[in-house]
Amino acid sequence: MFDIKRKTIEWAGRPLTLETGRIARQADGAVLATYGETVVLATVVYARQPKPGQDFFPLTVNYQEKTFAAGKIPGGYFKREGRPSEKETLVSRLIDRPIRPLFVKGFKNEVQVVCTVLQHDMENDPDMVAMVAASAALTISGVPFMGPIGGARVGVIDGEYVLNPTVDQMESSDLDLVVAGTADALMMVESEAKELSEEKMLGALMFAHRGMQPVIEAIIELAEHAAKEPFDFAGEDVSEAVEAIKKLVGEDIKAAYALPGKYDRRSGVDAAKKAAAAQLVASETNPDGFEPNKFATAFKECEAEVLRRDIIENGHRVDGRALDKVRPIVSEVGVLPRTHGSALFTRGETQALVVATLGTGEDEQYIDALQGTYKEKFLLHYNFPPYSVGEAGRMGSPGRREIGHGKLAWRALRPMLPTSEEFPYTIRLVSEITESNGSSSMATVCGASLALMDAGVPLTRAVSGIAMGLILEPTGEFAILSDILGDEDHLGDMDFKVAGTREGITSLQMDIKVPGITEEIMTKALNQASAGRLHILDEMAKAIEGSRQELGEFAPKIETMKIPVDKIRDVIGTGGKIIREIVEKTGAKINIEDDGTIKIAASEQEKIDAAKDWIKSITSEPEVGMIYTGKVVKVVDFGAFVNFFGAKDGLVHVSQMALERVANPADVVSEGQEVKVKFLGLDDRGKTKLSMKVVDQTTGEDITDRINAERAERGEPPLSDDTGGRPKRDGDRGGDRGRRRRD
Repeated sequence: MFDIKRKTIEWAGRPLTLETGRIARQADGAVLATYGETVVLATVVYARQPKPGQDFFPLTVNYQEKTFAAGKIPGGYFKREGRPSEKETLVSRLIDRPIRPLFVKGFKNEVQVVCTVLQHDMENDPDMVAMVAASAALTISGVPFMGPIGGARVGVIDGEYVLNPTVDQMESSDLDLVVAGTADALMMVESEAKELSEEKMLGALMFAHRGMQPVIEAIIELAEHAAKEPFDFAGEDVSEAVEAIKKLVGEDIKAAYALPGKYDRRSGVDAAKKAAAAQLVASETNPDGFEPNKFATAFKECEAEVLRRDIIENGHRVDGRALDKVRPIVSEVGVLPRTHGSALFTRGETQALVVATLGTGEDEQYIDALQGTYKEKFLLHYNFPPYSVGEAGRMGSPGRREIGHGKLAWRALRPMLPTSEEFPYTIRLVSEITESNGSSSMATVCGASLALMDAGVPLTRAVSGIAMGLILEPTGEFAILSDILGDEDHLGDMDFKVAGTREGITSLQMDIKVPGITEEIMTKALNQASAGRLHILDEMAKAIEGSRQELGEFAPKIETMKIPVDKIRDVIGTGGKIIREIVEKTGAKINIEDDGTIKIAASEQEKIDAAKDWIKSITSEPEVGMIYTGKVVKVVDFGAFVNFFGAKDGLVHVSQMALERVANPADVVSEGQEVKVKFLGLDDRGKTKLSMKVVDQTTGEDITDRINAERAERGEPPLSDDTGGRPKRDGDRGGDRGRRRRD
């Protein structure tokens, strides 16, 4: 029944097996990839004809994690997988980006790639397994795909590169780098790093490229035995239309791209396109003209050629800048004074309004992943409203692009954030892109760094980001562009984003539209990006040089304390009774973690202090000889009971109320009165003993020494905790015991 083909190799110390012919046989290509004990099924299906009138390539990549892969049942009411998680969306993009440029130019048939995680061994992350499986499935499917590609993850542990580190190893890694590429060049890069140098990062890229070669060879060997016949496809020849457009409006396009403003350029190009279409597109009066889709493709090629040749031959960019020059920058902080932190970062015609909000442990996000549920205290959300590019459009839930750009900025900033012990806040950043003409994700990085510093978050160092572009000609000529515009991104060959501090790189992302770039291009791009990044940091420092020393007046105040783990139950109480009472009466928010860490948050310091004192009273004991402020809760014949240490009460005996003899305790204190007491310890029966007479009730000062000095001058013995300084004897009127005997 099955015609199974299988290829197994040893990859980074673990077996990788690629199998086809047993599962999903009706798909055009299906590969079951097993790495360690992680299993991913990748399938490919493509249409044999494009949809009529379609002028784009409809490629869809869906990565999905089934909870059964980790032996779990989904949460929620319906108990089944719902909409894609953030990770599923990000991995779908991760696979899409390197394979999209490798389809034959002009191919517009619908293609769907589905990667399903069937088993997870909790050691090997399924994302790289899915990328390898997708590459193999495309290679054997017969679709016009100029692959295969390989993928690899690289970590830096104890200063050494590690290929495909396990999930546990990644916790101690200074780098999380994911690379995809062909046998000859790199195609895609995604990373998060702890301030690595350009040299160390380049070394990691090349290490990853070498490490993926055995996988590429394994896919080729599998395809030799299992690949289907190639789909008969030849791209449409539009050279005739390109030449006709160049001859008719080529100079008009060139003149339009010489205009400095975005909208002026667009208007000039649109006018040229309209003029050319009137003469070249087929119509009733011009039946021999070009089809509309063919004309649109040819005009775009003509645009690209004009822009690219001017950059390569003359070093002229569309806005007149030098290749390595960054657009003018204006950085502002505190633009929304009632928020916890805010910044407006403007670079040319790209602008990001970023707002920081500080929250408590209740605001942490619960992430339900295959590896288990965990809490995330740093959130960054990126929004791209249509008005930012002068358009009217649909507003709704964030798409893949918004999620991807937000995650890139998140990765860039996270290595510079303080630890939970240093800064016990949940942090949320929201970036609203209010203008866009290239590199809005890097504007988000810069604006987010400024907003965090404005909020008083103690960043290790400020972070900036820059987007680099590439023009690469078939002749091998190339130009690297710093801080690219939207047109340079659309018509160029690379979007290479670098974020970091003055000390090194914290995040790197690369997408290209050509079949890979070389080490020489990558080296030059990294060095040019470094200079641009430092320049942007200098401009940002004009607004704020470092984090503010104090939080804003509208930010919540949070303090942490640590209690023994065995005391957690005492603080929470039966059914949460005690913790609810503390919250209700003090007005503070309280979060207790499993290790005994308690975070107390409130808008006023008095509320925090009250909650902290209450918790201390539950988890600790009063110290002998210390002065406490308490409240009289009951007056009796022989003294008064005082609540002085949280829930703890103690007795101020009548002999300890005042230096002079007290006949009736009610003459000295009343219920509800606040008094200052000294803790004398416990009596023989374990009862708490307190004294008022040795404490100055106005200042709270311990006056024992002063009293004893005065008594010594009069030849009297020092004070006694039990009798107020008089020797014990039968019938002593100063003590309750003596009164009882006399009676």
